[in-house]
Amino acid sequence: MPAAENPTHLLLVDDEEGFRSAIAEQLGEQGFRVEQAGTGEAALERLAEFAFDVLITDLRMPGVDGRQLLDEALARYPDIIAIVITGYATVREAVEVTRIGAEGFITKPFQFEELRHELSVAIERRRLRSENAYLRAQLRDRYRIDGMIGRTPIMMRLFELLETVAATSSTVLITGETGTGKELAARGLHDASPRRSQRFVAINCSAIPETLLEAELFGHVRGAFTGAVANRQGRLEQAHRGTLFLDEVGTMSPALQSKLLRVLQSREFERVGDSQTVKVDVRVIAATNSDLKKMVEAGTFREDLYYRLNVIPVHVPALRERRADVPLLAQHFLERFSKDASPPRGRVTLSQEAQQALMSFDWPGNVRQLENVIERAFALSPGRSQIEASDLSEDVRQTTAVRPADDLELPDSGILLDDEVSRYEHTRIRQALAKTNGNKRQAAELLGLKRTTLIEKLKRLERTGH
Repeated sequence: MPAAENPTHLLLVDDEEGFRSAIAEQLGEQGFRVEQAGTGEAALERLAEFAFDVLITDLRMPGVDGRQLLDEALARYPDIIAIVITGYATVREAVEVTRIGAEGFITKPFQFEELRHELSVAIERRRLRSENAYLRAQLRDRYRIDGMIGRTPIMMRLFELLETVAATSSTVLITGETGTGKELAARGLHDASPRRSQRFVAINCSAIPETLLEAELFGHVRGAFTGAVANRQGRLEQAHRGTLFLDEVGTMSPALQSKLLRVLQSREFERVGDSQTVKVDVRVIAATNSDLKKMVEAGTFREDLYYRLNVIPVHVPALRERRADVPLLAQHFLERFSKDASPPRGRVTLSQEAQQALMSFDWPGNVRQLENVIERAFALSPGRSQIEASDLSEDVRQTTAVRPADDLELPDSGILLDDEVSRYEHTRIRQALAKTNGNKRQAAELLGLKRTTLIEKLKRLERTGH
C-alpha cells in the first residue's frame, strides 16, 4: 500500500453512491488519496484535470460506461492502473477489458480484501515494469558505444559479452562484415577495460603496403632501410599498457603472421634493423571480415596464430540481422547531422514510409552504408523537419517497403514486438486518414475507434517517432 509521504491518487467511479462512499472510506484508511465520480462524464472531467495513479470504475453505467472510460483513460495516461468492477460479469467482458488494458476485474458483491489484494498486485506489477524499463534504459546507455547503437536481443547479447570480456586482458577476435562496426566494438572493449586510461592504437593491416607494415607495427631504427632517417616507435610500443587493434588481420603476410605469433606468446619483439628485444604489456584485439578458419584450411593463415587470436570470439551482426535497430540508428545519425549543421537544424525525423523502406533494404554495406544514405537524405531536405521516402537513394526506394505479414520471417536475433505493432498501427491510421482525406472522425470509424482515441494514438505515435 502507498506510503504516507508518497500517496497514490485514486479515482473511484460508480453510480451507486452508498457503495462508492463505503469503498472510498476504506481506501482512504489504506493511505490512498481518493476522489469520487458518480458518472463516466464526471470521471472524464476529473481525468482531464489530473493524472491519477489508479482508476477503479464500474463497468455498466448510464451514458459514458466503464469500457469507454477505460479506453479514454488509457489513451490519455498509458501507465494508469485500471481495475474494473461490475455486478454483471461475463467471461467475454472480462477478456475485453483486459485486452483494452485493465489490470484487474472484480465481480460484485466482493470483500474489500479482494479489492485491496488486486490493488497491491497491480501496483507492484507497475513498479516492476517501471524498474525494468529503467534498468533496460541504463543498460542501453551503459553500452551505447559511439555510433554502435542497438536494442534488439542480438545487440543486447553483444553488449553483455563486451562488458564481460572488457574486464580481462584476453586476446579477442572480432568478426563481421564490412561496415558493421568492428572497430567500434574494439574501442568499446578498451573504454570499458582497466586499460581505459592508456592508449587505444589502431592499425589497418590491409591499408599499408606489406613492405611497410612490419616497420609500422614493430618500429625501426635509423638506417634499417632506405628512408629510415631516425629511430621510430611502432604501434606495439605506442600501445604499451593499452590496447592494440589489428584490423583486417587476415591480410597479413605469412612472415608477419609468425612475428605477431611471437608477440602474443612472449610479449616481446625487435624493431626492424635492431637486435635489442623490446618487452610490451599490450592487449591485442584483432578483427577480420574474412573466414580465418577457411584460410587456415587453405594454408594462407597460420593455424597456431588463429587459435592465439581466437581466444574470445566476438561477432558483430550484419544490419539486416537486426532490422528493428535501423530506425534507431537512422534517428541517431539525423540528430548528429542536425547538431553539426551550420546553423544547427531542429529535430528531424523519418516519415513512416521512409522507415519502412530503410527496414526493407538489405544493407550490404551495413551501418556505414546506412549512415551515408541518411547523410544524403539530410542534405537533400534542407529546412524540412521530416525525411520522406523520396529523399532516400534510388536503390533503397526501389525496395518493397511493406510485405504481407505471413511472408515475414522471424529473425534468429528476435524483434521488438511493441515497435512492430506501433509501426503497423501507424500505417493503418495513415491509410485511413488518406482514404478519408484527413477526416479524423471518418478515419476513426474505418478503424473501429473513437475520434478522441484516434487523436491520442496519433499523438503517442508521433512522440515515439513511429
